[in-house]
Amino acid sequence: MANDVLRATIRDLFRFSLSFRFGSIILVIVGILLLLSFFSPFESDDRRVVPRNKPPSQEFILGTTGNGQDGFWLLTFAIRNTLMVSGLAVLIGRSIAVMVGMITGYLGGKTDRVISSIVDSIIVIPRLPLLILIAAIMQGEMTVLSLALLLGILDWAHPSKRYRAMILSLREREFTHTAIFSGMNAVKVVVQEHLPFLIPLLLADAVAGFLWAIGMEVTLSVLGLSDLTTPSIGTLIFWGNYHHALLRRRVWILAAPIAASVLMVVGFYLVSLSLSEYLDPRTRLSRLTVGEQIDGGKAG
Repeated sequence: MANDVLRATIRDLFRFSLSFRFGSIILVIVGILLLLSFFSPFESDDRRVVPRNKPPSQEFILGTTGNGQDGFWLLTFAIRNTLMVSGLAVLIGRSIAVMVGMITGYLGGKTDRVISSIVDSIIVIPRLPLLILIAAIMQGEMTVLSLALLLGILDWAHPSKRYRAMILSLREREFTHTAIFSGMNAVKVVVQEHLPFLIPLLLADAVAGFLWAIGMEVTLSVLGLSDLTTPSIGTLIFWGNYHHALLRRRVWILAAPIAASVLMVVGFYLVSLSLSEYLDPRTRLSRLTVGEQIDGGKAG
C-alpha cells in the first residue's frame, strides 16, 4: 500500500506541478554527474595526473587544479560525497523522527508528554553553533560517516512533531478502531494503517532534509571543520579559497563547486516547493477538479 501511495504521489506531481518537473530534470542532471564518478579514469585522491592550473578547454572541461587534478572528474566525486553525506543524514534523521512521531502520537498519555518535552527541549537548541562546536572538538577525526551521523542526529526533532500530529489525527479515525477491534496490535496498526498516510509528508521532509544537510556540509567544510582529504562541494570551495584562486585569477576552481551547489539547492528547492503545494488541501482540491474535467473531456 505504501508503494502505491508513493507512485500515485509522484504521478500526480509530474502531472500537475511544473516546478516538480523542472526540479526533477535538474536532479537527474546531478544524478548523472554522480554516476559518472564511478567511471572516472582517475581516483579521487590522485595527484599530478594532468597539467596543473589549466583553464577550461576542450580537453579539460572545467580546467585543472594546482594539484594536477581534472576539475570535471573531481567535481563528480565531490557531488557524490556531498549527496552521500546528505542522504545518510536524511535516512538517519527521518528514521528517528518517524519512530518518535509514531510512538508519541499513537500511545499518547504520559509517554507522549515525556517524549514531547524532550523533543521540545531539543528543538530550541540552535543547531549550527552546536554543529560548529562539535566539529571543532572532533577536528582531524571527522569522517564522511561521522558527519552524516552528526547531521542526522541533529535533524529529527522538527519532523517528529509533524508526524506526531498526523498520527494523533489518524488514531481517532474509524479505520484505526476497526483495525484494533480486528485484533491487530499497536505495531501493525501504525505500520500497516498509518504509515502510508505519512508517505507524502515524509517525502517532502526528506527533500527539505537534503537542503539542510547540503547547506551544513558546505558550511562546515568551508570553515575547515570536516574531512578535508575527501572531496566534497564544501572542501573544493575550501581549498580554492586556501590557495587564493580568485587572487590568482583561477576562477574556474571556485566556479565549478559553487555552480554545482547552486544547481543542487535549486533542484531540491523546486521539488520541495512542489511537494508543499501538493500537501496543501486547497491545491489538492483544485487538482481533483482539474482531474475530473480532464476525465470528463476524455469520456466525451
